[in-house]
Amino acid sequence: MAHIVVLGAGLGGSIMAYELADQIRKEDRITVVTKDPLYHFVPSNPWIAVGWRKRDDITVDLADTMKRKGIAFKPVAAQKVRPEENRLDLVDGTSLDYDYLIIATGPELAFDEIEGLGPHGGHTQSICHVDHAETAAEKFEAFCKNPGPIIVGAVQGASCYGPAYEFTFILETELRRRKIRDKVPMTFVTSEPYIGHLGLDGVGDTKGLLEGEMRGKHIKWMTSTRVKKVEDGKMTVEEINEDGSVKAEKELPFGFSMMLPAFRGIDAVSGIEGLSNPRGFTIVDQHQRNPKYPNIFAVGVCVAIPPMGQTPVPVGVPKTGFMIESMVTATAHNIGQLLRGQEPDNVGTWNAVCLADFGDGGVAFVAQPQIPPRNVNWSSSGKWVHLAKIGFEKYFIRKVKKGTSEPYYEKAMMKMLGIDKLKAVSKG
Repeated sequence: MAHIVVLGAGLGGSIMAYELADQIRKEDRITVVTKDPLYHFVPSNPWIAVGWRKRDDITVDLADTMKRKGIAFKPVAAQKVRPEENRLDLVDGTSLDYDYLIIATGPELAFDEIEGLGPHGGHTQSICHVDHAETAAEKFEAFCKNPGPIIVGAVQGASCYGPAYEFTFILETELRRRKIRDKVPMTFVTSEPYIGHLGLDGVGDTKGLLEGEMRGKHIKWMTSTRVKKVEDGKMTVEEINEDGSVKAEKELPFGFSMMLPAFRGIDAVSGIEGLSNPRGFTIVDQHQRNPKYPNIFAVGVCVAIPPMGQTPVPVGVPKTGFMIESMVTATAHNIGQLLRGQEPDNVGTWNAVCLADFGDGGVAFVAQPQIPPRNVNWSSSGKWVHLAKIGFEKYFIRKVKKGTSEPYYEKAMMKMLGIDKLKAVSKG
């Protein structure tokens, strides 16, 4: 009998547990460890922040679903992974021994790396967590009573850019609906070297599409920009030249700002030689397996992926939902093979499919694989993207509630986009 522990129950960890349940033997058992017993559908956070959704709309209580699937569920935060002892210590003083560990924690949000950044004692808002999105909604309501400049974007070292673009255009849509758009100058500030880079060196014509949307909606932008500090109502930024030198320092006023932070690994997995890199992300091979500790796997945002290449300001690589799903499926099959005495040979394809909703339209892109050169490099825009995002939200929340592992919606999406194959895993 083997005990498999899944650390984390977000987008990756929840479906990881479900897919594992289909791959293990009858005598094996699974335990999910998470600091939050409730699942929140993170892609809907931009809608929460403008009042288009409420917390209950995107929340799933995981305990019942896990019980129905025969999965043990422990809603206690992890304190430290002890890989030499095959043990996970928890903050309540207890510990779990494991035969296999799957790290699916997501990131820690590095607001503290920039003075004045973030909702915890800082001056900017966030949509990275439902709690942050609710706070942003309160701040936005207050802002609308006394409108002024808005700054949205992503700081140096960020590795998730799609939500910044989404929130920019969702805000713009909501401001128009409230008939106060004319009172609100908007600026998009990003560490990307150009609009639509997305940490992926662009996908299809994302540069042209997103620049066109911004021009059409009178949104100014600043690229290759480093945030130096944030004060109440003022953001100090530095525009950076190609050689890394400072081109100009500017002070930007704002009445409301949402800036995505850089990510790093959580304390429980950071600082362990051979397991995590200097940023605390978990090191894995092509089979999602740690080279030093082969009974440890990792999926999702916590996985270490090197940047696409050198840029004037540091830009990380995103881990999109489809990419995470391919990691999950490969890991579930690989552990199933190990349990049966076989060598793992499943490899995540790391394809990217993104629906960036703009409130009344949007931009979609497909990168197959996510990291170039690519077999598919496609992007498009239209009102259908908004409708597709709503459909995906409803589908995925239902999937988490039901404990379903089969990606029906993903397959339908590929058919709709005219792509014959977007396999979750391949043989290495």
